[in-house]
Amino acid sequence: MLTIAVIAAVIFWYVTLPRVAVHYSKDGAAELRYIWNTQHRIDKGALLPGQATSDIGHIFPEEDFFMMFDWWSDKGGRRCISITPKWGGTTEIKLDEAGKIDTARTDQDVIARLQRCEGARDPFVL
Repeated sequence: MLTIAVIAAVIFWYVTLPRVAVHYSKDGAAELRYIWNTQHRIDKGALLPGQATSDIGHIFPEEDFFMMFDWWSDKGGRRCISITPKWGGTTEIKLDEAGKIDTARTDQDVIARLQRCEGARDPFVL
């Protein structure tokens, strides 16, 4: 019984964690570099056209919880968004070939939960 309870708890934890995934168009023009900052947990990487990256939030976020995604290419155009992930699901963000948020392919509910990062130089504009 204890084993079943532990397995059920792990499955519950895994399924309910809020996730955010960013998908870069396969028609992208250049490699994008990115930084995930989830409550000061930093992850850096790069996206080639057609690739995706993701991160997880906290299952029980505190009032000051934040999740930010900062991305740019060598050609410029640095962008940063603050994300309020949806509890118990995956927030899917689509980037177009220029590396901008594709508002036609990203769900409007997701768009409503995105904000420009405070102090961002290249403003997040829809």
